[in-house]
Amino acid sequence: MGTATATGRPDTRLVVICGNSASGKSSVAQGLRDHYGRGIAIVGQDVIRRNVLREHDTARGANIALLGTIARAALDAGFHVVLEGILYADRYGHMITSLVRDHRGLSSCYYLDVPLEATLVRHASKADAAYLAHVTDAHLTSWYRELDLLPGGLESVIPADSTLQDTVARIVRETDLTAAAPASPPQRNPSQGDSMIPLVLMSDPQVAAIPVHECGEPLVDVRDHDFRIDPRKHDPPGAFAHVREGVLAQLKHARSLLPAGTDLLFIEGYRPLALQRRYFEAYSDELARAHPDWKTAELRKAASRFVSPPEIAPHCAGAAVDVTLIDHQGRELDMGTRVNASPEESSGACYTDSPALSARARTNRATLSRALSTAGLINYGTEWWHWSFGDRYWALQTQQPAALYGPVELP
Repeated sequence: MGTATATGRPDTRLVVICGNSASGKSSVAQGLRDHYGRGIAIVGQDVIRRNVLREHDTARGANIALLGTIARAALDAGFHVVLEGILYADRYGHMITSLVRDHRGLSSCYYLDVPLEATLVRHASKADAAYLAHVTDAHLTSWYRELDLLPGGLESVIPADSTLQDTVARIVRETDLTAAAPASPPQRNPSQGDSMIPLVLMSDPQVAAIPVHECGEPLVDVRDHDFRIDPRKHDPPGAFAHVREGVLAQLKHARSLLPAGTDLLFIEGYRPLALQRRYFEAYSDELARAHPDWKTAELRKAASRFVSPPEIAPHCAGAAVDVTLIDHQGRELDMGTRVNASPEESSGACYTDSPALSARARTNRATLSRALSTAGLINYGTEWWHWSFGDRYWALQTQQPAALYGPVELP
């Protein structure tokens, strides 16, 4: 993917909905917006072709390029985009496949497969008499193409017996529009200076899709570098106190940026894969007991709010640190929750930008965030204490082509 054509952000979602006339495309698009709220741009073929340009649908129509341009501009502005229309494959296929190829975030395409007979019945049920007089059954029959799918197997086919509610729910589930940020056009986050924090979870396929170009940096012991170390995660080999060399350099820089009388308290760095797996499985089991109706995918997603899936965990790469702030007497500052408070225990206050914080806790989190983000680390938005550098999540959030660090073993 060339940087000259790349569009959107890793956290934006592109949903393409194709189908014949009266197949329910615009209703599905509106249903997605009703579910999600502000932050979704609906780019409708009919609006652009008929209302804006008032042109016929031809292979050289100006609306084709304009649809792509509007979708790209909205994605670049941080909106999720729903592109919907009849969108014949031979006319619009190149524009759509290019858009999907260039989009940095998750793209999903759907084809609403409604037979001609059902199409005519749906059309006749419309309340707009003027439209029915202008668009007849003969028109719909001439426009109708059976399974006019985009090239490359891009689309998932949704059958005619899928209700509007079921179709919207399926797309929300498969595109993760509930968890994806932004819920509105992106705003500056004062706790991280000029950075944006999309709530992309560790379980998001985008994270696992980031390649790792292991740079070979060794793990180093932060206890040899005059850091304040908390013993709560101490293990006999001392694995908890190790990080990659590059992470150590970032932490040293962050310390130099803190206000006088304030320091970092190092809680945990490297975590062996077996321990990460044990943490993940234990928390997943806890959630399963509390929510017996949840499916495996739902449990994995919910668990990843608090414990990373082992195969992509930044701690297992020596790339992540759990830290908090202390004063000149070594006392932990008020951060709103304890380190490692789960979403259930804290009622969501563990989220970095939780509104349920005192003014003091919010100020202290901002101080921590400002120093660490300026030094080059990124935060996992569900855990105010968790920061990383060089891992897959860092690469995704900073739009790097690859991670620097993969899973590693303590020598």
